[in-house]
Amino acid sequence: MAGPRGGRPARRSARAAGGGGGACCWALPTGLLCAYGFFCSVRPSEPFLTRYLLGPHKNLSETQVFNEIYPVWTYSYLALLFPVFLATDYLRYKPVVLLQGLSLIVTWFMLLYAQGLRAVQFLEFFYGMGTATDIAYYSYIYSVVDVNLYQKVTSYCRSATLVGYTVGSVSGQVLVSVAGWSLFSLNVISLTSISIAFGTAWFLPMPQKSLFFHHHVSSQQLSCEMKVMDCKNGSAVQDHPDVQSAPGWEDETKVPLNGEGHSAEKQEQKVDIVKVLKDLWRDFLQCYSSRTMLCWSVWWALSTCGYFQVINYAQGLWEMVLPSQSTEIYNGAVEAASTLLGAVAVVVVGHIKTSWAMWGEVALALFSFLIAAAVYVMDTVHNIWVCYGSYVVFRIIYMMLITIATFQIATNLSVERYALVFGVNTFIALALQTVLTLIVVDASGLGLDIFTQFMIYASYFAVISLVFLVSGICSIVRAYRRQEQMQSRSPESQ
Repeated sequence: MAGPRGGRPARRSARAAGGGGGACCWALPTGLLCAYGFFCSVRPSEPFLTRYLLGPHKNLSETQVFNEIYPVWTYSYLALLFPVFLATDYLRYKPVVLLQGLSLIVTWFMLLYAQGLRAVQFLEFFYGMGTATDIAYYSYIYSVVDVNLYQKVTSYCRSATLVGYTVGSVSGQVLVSVAGWSLFSLNVISLTSISIAFGTAWFLPMPQKSLFFHHHVSSQQLSCEMKVMDCKNGSAVQDHPDVQSAPGWEDETKVPLNGEGHSAEKQEQKVDIVKVLKDLWRDFLQCYSSRTMLCWSVWWALSTCGYFQVINYAQGLWEMVLPSQSTEIYNGAVEAASTLLGAVAVVVVGHIKTSWAMWGEVALALFSFLIAAAVYVMDTVHNIWVCYGSYVVFRIIYMMLITIATFQIATNLSVERYALVFGVNTFIALALQTVLTLIVVDASGLGLDIFTQFMIYASYFAVISLVFLVSGICSIVRAYRRQEQMQSRSPESQ
């Protein structure tokens, strides 16, 4: 990452005068944020959470863990998502990053010492808060670096979390299988790593601007900035001269130092929230009026809902297939392998050239059927190694398809509507997951056992496959009919 873009000497000289040149302006916050993301993700105890809760340390029953404790995470995540999004922008990111670290510290401290059903449910609420505040980690860096560095710093931040998660999973497996460490000790390591991350976050520079509350731009400039808000979905971030020239992106040395000028600038930077919301609503209606956009977004939301459910309860299924108290388990190794192989699949699919506009729906149908088959095999073949293998296949296919969906949605979007669509898709996925959890999992609903749950999840993906197969076939038939009509009209015109 070199310095600022050429042709802007005033800004470059201002930064150079600040000492260290342009590189230090992004290197320090990026390095600190990557360190935070890495240590936050090193949680060697996480692949063994279900075993820990069912074991002697917590002594909870299967019904309590699966039907009364785990659903709390889903509910709290959904409930906190929108308020946290607004608070992240209003507080300018860093306080919410600190809140995430503190939430995870409370989560793992309670995981070590809290006893009883209510205490562990409260623990899940804090974990939901830690998940919801993830947005601050992925959006903070965009408030302190130049637009032309967005893609690069995004890859660094994302890589830091993936490497941290892999290191945590592998180290947890090695410590359990080779060194014979207790799960309590793994939780101590997780708490220590998160505490290091929390300490690192205090040194992050405080941003001077944010997207809505501390940044007055025209609607076009605001829309362009929204392009970069969803970095978790593998987006391709683009430069835009309107964003780079936006008032909020000007160097802080240009801000008047006297109180009167500062106050005047504050007045100028005030944003009409009602107008912003109206603009977003208008963009929402226009985005989803496109059939292509609607198709990929529907699959994205539906499949992400099912993916979250399978991921959340996979450890429970493995525990029922082969109780971990009586044998060796390899949850950590499986999580690490599925993450790495999924990342490889994402890279490979990025180089596949095909007409997704023509065959995309059929491809989604076929691969969704493979996902349904993998979940079905996990549920019906009561062999732990088959379960592990099916889980790896499940994650690889999902990560590959979600990448294709991300590319297609981004391709069919104008720059300014990128974050809006992905934010809405995520919210819909969480809302669907909440409904599914409330009906299928929660003790106040049906409270089904884990095997019945996974049969429902397999059926859920099978229905998705069937819907997109029918839709895809209809789309192909319509396309061929249009082509035939054009060919038949061509001789007549001649």
